[in-house]
This record gives sequence, structure tokens and C-alpha cells, in this order.
Amino acid sequence: MVIVGDSFHNLVDGVIIAGAFLADIELGIVTALAIIAHEVPQEVGDFLVLLHSGYSRRRAFVYNLVASGAMLIGGVAGYFALQGLRGWIAPLLGVAAASMLYVAIADLIPGLHKRVEPRAAAAQVALILAGIATVWGVGRLAGALVPGS
Repeated sequence: MVIVGDSFHNLVDGVIIAGAFLADIELGIVTALAIIAHEVPQEVGDFLVLLHSGYSRRRAFVYNLVASGAMLIGGVAGYFALQGLRGWIAPLLGVAAASMLYVAIADLIPGLHKRVEPRAAAAQVALILAGIATVWGVGRLAGALVPGS
């Protein structure tokens, strides 16, 4: 189930990346980098789940690699499918952004309220600001890398 779920997740991520590149090269770069940053801990977690389930390191790695390949399939399929459905790109990206915000609000923010001592609160605020700065910095970097932006 982990591999099936991760494969579907990666397939959708590929479609989102393709849509972002079709909308704007800079947006595509930022989206790809954000999804890669999101995928690293996700894939490590899946690898550990597979190891804990009794798979060998090699087999867990191969299954994880196969599931990750779904992102390429989603990207290529999404690129060609969205060529003829340009009107769907903006809503697709809106749903993708809303999903990310939902995860942040539903999963992450409630955890922030569990530790309310001043030191923990300051660390949480610092990490949130670091996240915002990272998004801004990647956007600036992507803008610098794309001619004419």
C-alpha cells in the first residue's frame, strides 16, 4: 500500500510540475524545487516503512525508486495532456496550492500549539520565518536563472 500510494502521489506531483512549467518557467522551477524538498523526507519515510515491514535494503530501495519514477510518467503525461487543456492549468495549480496549505494548516499548525513555552514558541516562529525566507529566496534565484524574468 505504501508503494501504491506513493506512486499515485508522485504521479500527481509530476502533473503539477508539468502544469507549473506550462504556466511559467519560473513557476515551474520553484514548483519543482518545492516538490523535491517535500519528497526527500517523504521517500526516506517510505524507505523506513518498507525496511520495518521486512523488506531488504536493496528491495526497499528498488521499490522506492520505481514509485519515484511515477513522477516522470506524470510529468510527461501531464505536459502532453495539458497542452490541449490550457484552461485547466490555473485551476490545477490552485488545487495544488490549496492542498499544500491544507496540509500546513491541518497537520502542522496544531502541533505548534502543543509546546507553548516561550523558547519553543520562538523556535517555531524562527522556523516559519526561515521557511518563508527560503520560498522567497528560491523565487528570486529562479527569477535570476530565467532570462527575461
